[in-house]
Amino acid sequence: MADAFRDVPEFFEVELGESLLSRTESLQSFRELGPPDLCHVVKSTGRNGQKDSGSYHYVSGVDASSSASLAAYLNSLTYSLDEPGSWFGAKQPWKLRSGTYCCFNAFSRVDTRVDVKIPGGVSAYIIDLHGDRHEATPELWQETYLSAVLRSVLYAEDQSYRLAGYRKLDPVTTPEGELRFLQAAESLFFRGWQLGSDPEIQVASSVSNHLVSGLLKYFGDSGRWQPLANLFEKLYVREPEVASLLAKAYIGMNEEVRAIQIAAAALESNPKSWTTLHVQVDFLVGKGKLDWAVKLAKQAVNSAPSEFVTWAKLAEVYCEMGSFEAALLTLNSCPMFTYNERDHHRMPTPARTHLPVKHFITESGILDTADSETTTSGTDADPALLRLPAPGLRGTFAKAYSVLAKLVGQIGWDELLKTRSGVFVMEEEYRNVKAMGEIEGATLVEEEEDADEEVDEGADDNASTTALRGKQELGPNGEKLSAELPPPPADHSIPPPEPADPVASGDIPTIKISVAEPDAEAKANGAPNGQGPIKPKATAEHQEKDKGKRKSVPAGEVAKGFSFTNKRLCERWLDNLFMVLYEDLRIWTIFRAEVAHFKTQHVAYRKTGTEWEILGDLGLRLHHKEEAKEAYQRCLDAKFSARAWSKLLEMYAEEGELQKSLNAAIRLSAFQQRWYMEMAYPTDVARWLYKLSSQYGMAKLANTLISMGLPEGIFGIMQGYLQYGDVFRVEGYDW
Repeated sequence: MADAFRDVPEFFEVELGESLLSRTESLQSFRELGPPDLCHVVKSTGRNGQKDSGSYHYVSGVDASSSASLAAYLNSLTYSLDEPGSWFGAKQPWKLRSGTYCCFNAFSRVDTRVDVKIPGGVSAYIIDLHGDRHEATPELWQETYLSAVLRSVLYAEDQSYRLAGYRKLDPVTTPEGELRFLQAAESLFFRGWQLGSDPEIQVASSVSNHLVSGLLKYFGDSGRWQPLANLFEKLYVREPEVASLLAKAYIGMNEEVRAIQIAAAALESNPKSWTTLHVQVDFLVGKGKLDWAVKLAKQAVNSAPSEFVTWAKLAEVYCEMGSFEAALLTLNSCPMFTYNERDHHRMPTPARTHLPVKHFITESGILDTADSETTTSGTDADPALLRLPAPGLRGTFAKAYSVLAKLVGQIGWDELLKTRSGVFVMEEEYRNVKAMGEIEGATLVEEEEDADEEVDEGADDNASTTALRGKQELGPNGEKLSAELPPPPADHSIPPPEPADPVASGDIPTIKISVAEPDAEAKANGAPNGQGPIKPKATAEHQEKDKGKRKSVPAGEVAKGFSFTNKRLCERWLDNLFMVLYEDLRIWTIFRAEVAHFKTQHVAYRKTGTEWEILGDLGLRLHHKEEAKEAYQRCLDAKFSARAWSKLLEMYAEEGELQKSLNAAIRLSAFQQRWYMEMAYPTDVARWLYKLSSQYGMAKLANTLISMGLPEGIFGIMQGYLQYGDVFRVEGYDW
């Protein structure tokens, strides 16, 4: 296309400027960091009667500290236009006539824009949520710059944020640029709560927000904690709560004694700092001091009872201790929050889309197998695998599922069900008690009617009996129960907070299993002896309201020798998670049984590439790492999968497999470059390469890459990671 850029993705507009108008209308919907930057350009041939062409693309990593830096990016696009034909009679080439760069300021909730006329002047202004223009001040420019860097860092490889035509550049390329990043972070640190926080955090604070997350990711992924420690030392003087971050930085630097001294001193002045308590909890768990860790985890829960992470941390510590009933009860008390998606643009359907591929990528042949992603054999999958609900979990529900999966990995499914029925009121138990209660209740009603006919002279003497008989207990969801429920677990000194209803909010679908029982399903798929997980029985949830004059009584009086004294109602969202976990285990059991059966028959076991990828993810969720690795490797035999390469890179790097790690990093980097991720850091590839450099040294990584005889363009991509490591002196850079 003559009017398209060579190497830059583009969406061509139907009406000139419609993307800018749509962005302005969407400003009020941006809740946290905002969307990626929007670059809109207008191209023209200069001929009379020729309509101008408007297009746009998304980008991050561009220096947004001034109007000049944004204008420079717009001007650089002129070099990406196709060269005009040299032969006689060629059409007049398209040229860049003007451009607008939009960058959202997440602190002041405004859009910073720069208009460029080519040739001509540059104008910068601010668009507020109502679409009105304002002057761009130095303070707003600093906020815009920091917002842009944080989006680039946190959106780099966010699995929940997928956007076509999104160009990603390095946000920081020099030590001077990193110093400017630190200075801006220091200046705006105590306003970081305005940016929002991770989905597991209920209330953003000065030490739990996107600014802190961005700092920890940027410096933590390369293991360079010293700059962070220097920053937090300055901020700690002004705010003692920063002690948790400072201690975390010192632990990263292997200065554990200093870290614990800081955390202990901070807790003396503020014993209710749950973030500092969690630093100590993690440290103690790592040292095997679980009895100390659980005490601090309980203190954190008491300090922040409305935060999901405090309850989840306590549940994890109980798992480590082997206190599985306490872990399940604690998990049941977690306050759950509705997951909010990342901020996105709402753009009209483009007239056409241009997603070019760089020549050196196609010429290298490394991604030739990626074409199989579009073939039928590569993408077809069993509907049972495609319908697994666990991959759709987000936020607090995904974290709670991981704790539940950790539990089942430690004690097994059968034992987990026993633990569940031991701590929660089961539906069958409730029905039995209710049936007995109705019989006894009828007798009580008759006695009361007889008593009403007599003069109630002894009312005071029978008050305790009457109160007991008329007592109505409420469950955590406010429903009336005909059985006496216990208070919160003894380990909790506070009542559990009211959790959100994930089913009503749409976060977790109500799972209705309509498949064959595991035994039959396993036999049908070749599983020996029909082995499979037992489907969990229902827990007591919603009970009928009392009718007439019947009154419920404590279970101890209704059913002799049986009571709910040590049981609680299971929250509906946790009940759904049990069903989600059951589905995962059922599919996994069938899969492993099939593998074993085919091995005994000496027959090749075949799956499509997509099925192997799903099974790899399933294995990781259930903590079967070796089986997951094998599934990902089998996936890559069938098709190219960036996800499989990413997971294998992580596994190989953790195992210290240099050659295999580099092989995975090369293919993953080429794929990312094909889809316009032109940044070297912070990325997952860089993170794991720097882990290897701390073990082998950067020189060995460089020499190994040279020995692999890579094509020039691909070798240049890999050199970018090594150059960043050398410039910023990650561990192993000098040997």
